Amino acid sequence: MAMMRLWYDREADFMEIIFEDKPGYFRELDEDLFERVDEDGRLIGYAIFNMTRHERQTLKIPVPTVSNAS
Repeated sequence: MAMMRLWYDREADFMEIIFEDKPGYFRELDEDLFERVDEDGRLIGYAIFNMTRHERQTLKIPVPTVSNAS
């Protein structure tokens, strides 16, 4: 079963959603919202900066669809 990890640093007001723990870099999606991708451009997580600064009631994060074709 695939696992997703959530990590929040209260002092930095930073949240990271991690699908795979491997090297990658951030690409900006929106103000303070970034996707983390590996060197091949595959999504490996998200990062949210200034989590509580924005008056967000909801946060829309794109989720890629996964094909289970065998």
